[in-house]
Amino acid sequence: MLVNEQQRKELQSINLSKKNTITITAQFPENHYKNFDAYFILDHSFVLENFIFFENRPVIINEVIQTLTDLNLPENFHRMNAWPGFLQRGIWEVVSKNPEKIKDIFKVFNKKIFFVKDEPGFVSARVISMIINEAFFALGENVSTKEEIDLAMKLGTNYPYGPFEWGEKIGVENILNLLEKLAKKEERYSPAPALKNFFYQNQNKNL
Repeated sequence: MLVNEQQRKELQSINLSKKNTITITAQFPENHYKNFDAYFILDHSFVLENFIFFENRPVIINEVIQTLTDLNLPENFHRMNAWPGFLQRGIWEVVSKNPEKIKDIFKVFNKKIFFVKDEPGFVSARVISMIINEAFFALGENVSTKEEIDLAMKLGTNYPYGPFEWGEKIGVENILNLLEKLAKKEERYSPAPALKNFFYQNQNKNL
């Protein structure tokens, strides 16, 4: 499993059924890659084009926004959601053209696996992104403060996080990019002006 530091921490909290069968690393060992039965490339900064030795073995990538069709990947490639916070969930959503070929791979993680349609955002990321977007609409209309909206959602719906807490955890850039992708086909996903402003203001601060 090729992961970043955040993903490593989340995976370490999972009760793996066979820890000795999984290699969690920031870089695949060059001389031993043929020993792997499957590859999880969860670090989104990794460039797939640089990887030439999969040899038709299952490759599961962390890709929430682009579909397998968008990426025009071979049949042995599959998608899952490894955004911050999602690896800790009890259910993992996976997209595959051949679910039967990879379903046993996930048994070691002791997670429920749902195979979903090859659509941007899967199901849960799409819903959570819309919740966050609606919260930014409310903020932009001066309905309430971030803190009060977060508290109201946690108390009223028993959510583990408020929408702004979710946005901070997942990354506002991820939310914005997903919404913009979805909005190309459905206007209801159009990002709230306050969400865009928040993202670009923070971008300028980091320059």
